[in-house]
Amino acid sequence: MAQRVNYHLEMERELARIAARGERPKLALHVCCAPCASVALERLNEAFEIVLFFYNPNIAPEAEYRRRAQELRRLASEMPLRDVRVEEGPYDAERFREMARGHERDREGGARCALCFELRLRATAEFARSIGADYFTTTLTTGRQKNEQIINELGGRIAREAGLRYLFSDFKKKNGCGRSCELSREYGLYRQDYCGCAYSRRERPEAKGETEGADA
Repeated sequence: MAQRVNYHLEMERELARIAARGERPKLALHVCCAPCASVALERLNEAFEIVLFFYNPNIAPEAEYRRRAQELRRLASEMPLRDVRVEEGPYDAERFREMARGHERDREGGARCALCFELRLRATAEFARSIGADYFTTTLTTGRQKNEQIINELGGRIAREAGLRYLFSDFKKKNGCGRSCELSREYGLYRQDYCGCAYSRRERPEAKGETEGADA
């Protein structure tokens, strides 16, 4: 079994190198939702000029997608940040459905999720190149259920293929999940109860209860 990498430590080392060089590079930060973004922004804004990239064609229904995008814009406007702006990618739900074809019955956290991570990371790498960003990364590693090993391995591979720099991270570390909850309360953020796609929504405990009741 491959040894697990401490990606939070990798990030801290890279931030220290950036500080030692006296630089403030540009970071394209893929955002899945405002609560996850809050921790990443708090930890990274001193080191980077940040462009938040909201690209999540997996989120369903579209009203949910719009609500999460709006919450991100509100958070970015209300947090005490500098050199941060929000850019929204296309809401191409059909692209996600095509990607998920054949994986509709995968359990949450399985192969479908890895494909979804890759879809969004590749789009972020393309976006990073288009704006001349020095680095790209994602807030996905904030989530308790998200496998930071898979996410970072994908990010590193995509960066090598694209000739870009990927900022390794594990925003769960150092009480990242708890801090996300604190900041969500402070800013009154909407916290969704499922990852985003229709398949993860179907796996919510209450959804299962509704299904069981309907079948009874």
